[in-house]
Amino acid sequence: MLLSHNSLGWKLKYSLYVTSGAIAAFLVLPIIFIVFLSFGSSQWLIFPPPAWTLKWYIQFFNNPEWIDAAITSLEVACLTSIIATLIAMPASFALVRGRFKGRDYLYSFFTLPMMIPVVIIAVALYSVFLTLGLTGTMFAFVVSHIIVALPFAIISIINSLRLFDKSIEDAAVICGASRLQAIFKVTFPLIKPGIVSGALFAFLASWDEVVISVMMASPDLQTLPVKMWSTLRQDLTPVIAVASTALIILSLFIMIIASFVRKQSNRH
Repeated sequence: MLLSHNSLGWKLKYSLYVTSGAIAAFLVLPIIFIVFLSFGSSQWLIFPPPAWTLKWYIQFFNNPEWIDAAITSLEVACLTSIIATLIAMPASFALVRGRFKGRDYLYSFFTLPMMIPVVIIAVALYSVFLTLGLTGTMFAFVVSHIIVALPFAIISIINSLRLFDKSIEDAAVICGASRLQAIFKVTFPLIKPGIVSGALFAFLASWDEVVISVMMASPDLQTLPVKMWSTLRQDLTPVIAVASTALIILSLFIMIIASFVRKQSNRH
């Protein structure tokens, strides 16, 4: 009887391994294929590549349009991350510690962009900025991306605040610090991993955004995903795979940093 239970346990364990491996392969293999295609010698996206080359990377880095789009993406993502985090910090404190009517509704309002289809938000923002004559500007890009990225920053900081032991802050107040001093010198340093994680996720939300960016773009100002989208409509070359690889590498780098920050937070 014991042997049969052990056998059943091993079968269940291996079935979980196989299922998890199949799901992981389904998610990861397309990404790996894109990276391989960026080194392919064919001018078309053919897998497996007939030979290997770096010429598509050379074309990418020698093309000012691709470089300008990548720089614009970085600028928009950095500004979005910083501003969204600065807004999310006081908002998170109000949502966690505030005692006022409508607090739950306010939380739902802040997280609403995560539930509404992005295309609806994009059309609404396009209508507003078109009326104001601001489409195709850095201001329009950053504001529209903040709307999408803000929920990620708020959720991350709120989770850190809920896990934070407020008695530590109260002890600092008892020792003579003002409430504001205690927040800046005690609370913020201890919830820093949540703040950093929120900023990183806000960066990623902006870095990968394409639907809103297409609406906000102009011939003179476009992000890397927009440049990829417009190029796809004209010509399907491995240069797009190079741009995709750049997006993937930076996204993975940010995710690794976020994971490291979380681990450091758990240790403390």
